[in-house]
Amino acid sequence: MNHLSLITKREYLNKVKNKSFIIMTFLSPLIMVGIFALIGFLTQLNNDGVRTISVLDESNLFANEFENTEHTKYDILTGLSLEDAKQLVRKAENYGLLYIPPAENVDAIADKIKFYSEESPSVGVMNGIEDKIEEEARAIKLKESGLDPVLVSKLNIKVRANLETFDGEKTSKAGSYMKLIFGGAAGYLLFMFIIIYGNMIMRSVIEEKTSRIIEIIISSVKPIKLLLGKIFGTTLAGLTQFTVWIIIGTALMIGVSAFFGVEASQGPMAQQQAEMMKQASQNVEAQEMAATIFQEIYNMPLANLIIMFILFFIGGYLLYASLYAAIGAAVDNETDTQQFMLPIIMPLMLAIYVGFFTVIENPHGMVSQVFSYIPFTSPVVMLMRIPFGVPIWQQLLSVLILFGTFYITVLFAAKIYRVGILMYGKKPSYKEIYKWLKY
Repeated sequence: MNHLSLITKREYLNKVKNKSFIIMTFLSPLIMVGIFALIGFLTQLNNDGVRTISVLDESNLFANEFENTEHTKYDILTGLSLEDAKQLVRKAENYGLLYIPPAENVDAIADKIKFYSEESPSVGVMNGIEDKIEEEARAIKLKESGLDPVLVSKLNIKVRANLETFDGEKTSKAGSYMKLIFGGAAGYLLFMFIIIYGNMIMRSVIEEKTSRIIEIIISSVKPIKLLLGKIFGTTLAGLTQFTVWIIIGTALMIGVSAFFGVEASQGPMAQQQAEMMKQASQNVEAQEMAATIFQEIYNMPLANLIIMFILFFIGGYLLYASLYAAIGAAVDNETDTQQFMLPIIMPLMLAIYVGFFTVIENPHGMVSQVFSYIPFTSPVVMLMRIPFGVPIWQQLLSVLILFGTFYITVLFAAKIYRVGILMYGKKPSYKEIYKWLKY
């Protein structure tokens, strides 16, 4: 009789039939989409209002530069003192007052401009105001130097270096960003999956140990098969839940956008993207950039990326899942697991750190290569390196080391599982767990 398949099936069915598992499977996407929709709605509501900014320009140099926009109205004040302007703006409950003092020249104005408001103004608003003033101040300085600002603007040249490998393969900065996004998303997804479902495996082992059911099961099943069965069963349950989340979340996002007119992701970043898309329809240069991005996506080794993502995802998760299961067998409750969690979490955190701060800067450097072979960091680091071009033999070597380490880890975890699963009422130390490995 194949005990492994029976244990895997039992573990899977126990998980997916659990009421809390079913409720959270369908409730979690609703909560997440609801939160994003609420954020989008509130952001949209916040941006629907028109802010009024009063401008008192005593230098008479910049007042004409402030043109009304969709969300900002400029009220130009004249013939008022600064104190009168403050009282007027406060009484009218305007967004704020921009005061530009009189000065002999533009250089003297630079550090004397002030913005008065009841509360701290938006960073975006201040950046916009400063950009307008800087642009006009630059034009004034050019005119004072006897130069035509329009002619100087035409003389500006944008240099773009075309990227190409020695083998003739053309790339671009946009392609580097696409590789960065894919690698970062893949590594972070694996990190979250390990944290969420690794803890699920650990809790499952602790629950069975506490209920003493394990004493009956272990009398007829080898510890390593029981351990693997729990890992495989919980993994399948996690993948099922994850798939349902993606399907329901996607459907809800589409539904929210279509029927309620609220873009759940509408925020500052989304607005900038929308503005960029709007400009792209009118800008040939932007259209060329969009075409370059699509071409880079097409040129990426998608088959290699997908296959390696699956292999590293499975190998990395199974490696850490065996450690979580061993910890669950060694303790009696979740409180006692804290002393053993740090050695597991640290390699993951290190992998994320190396990935985002080293691989991105130098994907083929010594540090990046070393950590892409260490099995406890390779699932994250190598996934982030692959989009930048890693030889197949290096990828396969890393995969072999990862699964080989998983096999060895399972053997050690099974020894801890065999002894720890029958231990009650005692908090094990690292020294005692080391003794269990010798049994």
